[in-house]
Amino acid sequence: MAGSNDDTTRQPHDGPTEKKARRVHDAAEGIEQQAERLARSLGESAHHVWLAGVGALARAQSEGSRLFSSLVEEGAELERQARKAAGDRATEAREALETGVDEVRGKAGDAWERLERGFDERMQRTLARLGVPSREDLRALERQVEALRAELRRERAATAARRTAARPGTSTTETDRPDAAQGGPAPGGAPEGAGE
Repeated sequence: MAGSNDDTTRQPHDGPTEKKARRVHDAAEGIEQQAERLARSLGESAHHVWLAGVGALARAQSEGSRLFSSLVEEGAELERQARKAAGDRATEAREALETGVDEVRGKAGDAWERLERGFDERMQRTLARLGVPSREDLRALERQVEALRAELRRERAATAARRTAARPGTSTTETDRPDAAQGGPAPGGAPEGAGE
């Protein structure tokens, strides 16, 4: 039997192909054992989850209304907190918006005032080039006219006083008397032409 191709005789002197096959076989057995352990572990885990679910169901049934009431209370509290937080955020957003609107209004008002001032200045320069008097010019002219009126009244009063002083015994001129133009009595009570 020394020259036969028996497996028992060639094992110690296996070739590279047989070594690979044996390694693959050993690895496959290792993987198969790992798969079995994993399957057992998963089966046990699934069984534990099932038992926990059954236990939770049993507890929920036994504590049902009490658990439900506590869940309702917790839900109501969470809702109150959420509404308060939402209200606070809405208030903050409204205040920020109002502040922004006020800032924009202020900037717009400032811009409008600058625009008006620029327009007014340009208009005044244009009117001055055209020779149109300004408000100050008109006010100064009004003051001068009023001063001239006052001076004219003083002159008329002085002239009337000189005429009166030039006629002895008369206190008013014939043109100053309201009844002279109508042919009424002369000063002193006698009608004109009565002493002739």
